[in-house]
Amino acid sequence: MFRECHGRLPNIFRARTFSEKIQRRKLFERDPRMPSRADKILVKDFVREKLGDGWTTPTLWFGSELPPPAERTWPVPFVVKASHGCEMNRFVRSPAELDWAELEAICREWTDQEYGGWGAEWLYREIAPRLLIEPFIGETSSLPIDYKLWTFGGRVEFIQVDTDRGTSQQRAMFNRAWERLPFGVKYPSDPKHIPCPKSLTAMIEAAEILSEDFSFVRVDFYEIKASPLFGEITFYPGSGFVRFDPPEYDRNVGNLWL
Repeated sequence: MFRECHGRLPNIFRARTFSEKIQRRKLFERDPRMPSRADKILVKDFVREKLGDGWTTPTLWFGSELPPPAERTWPVPFVVKASHGCEMNRFVRSPAELDWAELEAICREWTDQEYGGWGAEWLYREIAPRLLIEPFIGETSSLPIDYKLWTFGGRVEFIQVDTDRGTSQQRAMFNRAWERLPFGVKYPSDPKHIPCPKSLTAMIEAAEILSEDFSFVRVDFYEIKASPLFGEITFYPGSGFVRFDPPEYDRNVGNLWL
């Protein structure tokens, strides 16, 4: 899989690039804290413990399978997620989008799936497959901008900004001073002006607290009404199977991971 993406085999034992170091982590790093940090349900307790109340999206319900129809009284709009993987979510933004038969089938598919198996992502196999219902945050016409803070050795080094999610997703990279960086990862670069979030300083401080003593972790936030809101913690961005543009930044970013 690595060769298909990067055109060569990875050097696991003398990893130099960021993508190689992701493979090394997947194969050899077994920090017992990692599964609970990546669990979309359990991580909320960790965030509240470290940052206090008000940083997490409220939980409307969670469980191993959807409750009986009479108990599904969650107000629209809401979001359905799985606890144990990435890109497992469905947005119900209006009653017209509420198809319980479809949602039930999707949720069964999620909970039956061992997410970490395809890319050797160990920690996801340690997370109990469960479902989570949260209120939809932001404007229902579009998904909120995603601010992903790449943190190395407890310090935020740069911020990945994902725009136009759910339509024609684009991406831009900024340093801590909100100066645009000359590289991209996976998605096309968004050429538009992207204003600095009002809560950037708070996001950076929070990410550095939540990253603890990990050599690398990505901590994601949204900004809702000028206030930061925690999204998730990720240890294997793209599973190391996405390309940097230009390619030399794979090595440059890897040099930050000591």
